[in-house]
Amino acid sequence: MTARLCCLLVALLLVGCAVTPSPELRRETARRMATAAGWESLRLPAGAFTLAGFVPRQVQAGDTLTVYIEGDGLAWTSSARVSPDPTPVRPLALELALRHPHGAAAYLARPCQYVEGVEARNCDETWWTDRRFAAEVVAAADQAVTQLKQRFQAREIVLVGYSGGGAVAALVAARRSDVGRLVTVAGNLEHRAWAELHHLAPLTGSLNPADAWPALAGLPQLHFVGGQDRNVSREVAASYQARFPANQRPQLRVIDEFDHACCWVEQWPELFR
Repeated sequence: MTARLCCLLVALLLVGCAVTPSPELRRETARRMATAAGWESLRLPAGAFTLAGFVPRQVQAGDTLTVYIEGDGLAWTSSARVSPDPTPVRPLALELALRHPHGAAAYLARPCQYVEGVEARNCDETWWTDRRFAAEVVAAADQAVTQLKQRFQAREIVLVGYSGGGAVAALVAARRSDVGRLVTVAGNLEHRAWAELHHLAPLTGSLNPADAWPALAGLPQLHFVGGQDRNVSREVAASYQARFPANQRPQLRVIDEFDHACCWVEQWPELFR
């Protein structure tokens, strides 16, 4: 990670300690991070939404494209108040994408992240709360992945999802025949188990990746879990894994000293390899 990028992250985190950064600051911070790494922003019309993304300025065409899908972002500003804008305070999936070790890569935000004005059409808080993994959300991500695949002239897709982006990645993979591998980092792959863990109301408007196991059973998968993660714990990942037949269960890799955010980015090039 460059010194400039480190400074941007530190500044954002220091601001976040005192007050939640504005949507404008969150958007600008992500843009600067991407620009510093030689990436640029783009907008992808996808069903009911316009999805934001970042890609390298110099497109590296190749057989395989790895698409990183962002987490839920700033869904809530407190335990009782829904955020008016889900753009993440720390776009961890973007940080992972910018450290992609080899081959072509792109980053895809979730609905209503990084957009404003007419691009924020249909943005209602349900899309980052109860319906965060709804069929419309999955369909939009699926369409955006297809556009990215065409842009990079790729034949095969690898999907990498962080946190709630892991759920979206799994549900998109279940719809497609061109996904060669599914990777998640602290992925919320069984949101019913997750809601029970935190004593929350179930996400009744959302699809559950664990229910899609028949379509995912033959797909190579690797799911990273932080042993210290109190948000999406190893029990959530184990609940997802247990839905598969014993001889087809996807691989879980628990890293004892990691939590929900630390230290995936720092170790990502080695972990992904």
